[in-house]
Amino acid sequence: MTLDQPLTNKLAGFGASIFAEMTALAVSTGAINLGQGFPDYNGPDEVLSSAQAEIARGNNQYPPGIGQPDLRAAISDHQKRFWNLSYDPDTEILVTMGATEALAGALLGLLNDGDEVIVFEPLFDTYAGCVALANAILSPVTLRPQSDGRYGFDPDEFQRAITPRTRVILLNSPHNPTGMVFTQDELQIVADAAIEHDLIVISDEVYEHLVFDDLQHIPIASLPGMRERTITISSGGKSFNTTGWKIGWACAPASLLHATRMAKQLFTFAGGTPFQSAIAIGLRLPDAYFKNLAADLQSKRDILMQALTAAELHPIHPEGTYFITADIRSRWPDGDALDFCRALPSACGVVAIPGSVLYDPRHSAEGKHLVRFAFCKQFETMHSAAEKLRNWK
Repeated sequence: MTLDQPLTNKLAGFGASIFAEMTALAVSTGAINLGQGFPDYNGPDEVLSSAQAEIARGNNQYPPGIGQPDLRAAISDHQKRFWNLSYDPDTEILVTMGATEALAGALLGLLNDGDEVIVFEPLFDTYAGCVALANAILSPVTLRPQSDGRYGFDPDEFQRAITPRTRVILLNSPHNPTGMVFTQDELQIVADAAIEHDLIVISDEVYEHLVFDDLQHIPIASLPGMRERTITISSGGKSFNTTGWKIGWACAPASLLHATRMAKQLFTFAGGTPFQSAIAIGLRLPDAYFKNLAADLQSKRDILMQALTAAELHPIHPEGTYFITADIRSRWPDGDALDFCRALPSACGVVAIPGSVLYDPRHSAEGKHLVRFAFCKQFETMHSAAEKLRNWK
């Protein structure tokens, strides 16, 4: 039996092998790994101790298929508390094994063969694999650095991407890897198109609390006419530094959630029982926790921004998430980010990810000169990486 190689290539994402290569380089050279986007420090004690207590209590068997009632209630309360969105915990909230499973369930549950999915690139490469699994077609709209120092998109390019086969707009704000936080006006462009063309929006909001400079995350479901056509997805991994727990969720009207659940239950029935209880504790932490979380990461962003600027790598100002993209052409004249990232660990002692692998292969030239760095690391790690970048000859 031979595998369908084109399909397996799609399912691997655009840059899975490059991510693995960069991780191996970090290990072999002893370089500081700013390529992988996960924290190297623990989350809040209240959340960790709750999971430990649940395990000791014997709460280790399957939870209900839609998630533990207490977590679903906590998610409902969280959506109302922060975003003034109301969801019925019994019919409009589904707990998943991470946000990725929620995304896969939504895409597989809603898409038919040949449907088109608009997505903003560069992108989290799992999106491409999930769209391929549904035998649907990715229609990327490129985010580009703007004159004001942030990323943005061309509204005309976005409108041209919509065809009679378009079924879904896959939105990610705050956006990985650019750090762009979509503004009210930008979201309204997306919302107007979704309403006009009767499209569904799947909104990946896992970085919802990682927003800087007094900006605000705006869920697209909060815009007029959007709640009924939006599946909002998030998780506890980014907000509580528990990426390995894989506790995510989807919030949507019952009909859209049912389609997501029907596909999701083919992957896992349910899991993470003691961690579900702990994430419920996390979602009920006081506002100060979430403000301090963002402030901590903003300080780390600033450390890395200053070091990249000193290294003449021209960082593009991120408004959220824990990533910075930088234009390397002043320091690396041919602008080949892949070669740059392969040389950087030995030359500088820092690992990054080439931006080209985060674009649709048809548009990889858009990211050829861009590199992504992660700053979700301990202050000691960030200061050490910053020193290496400043001293890099």
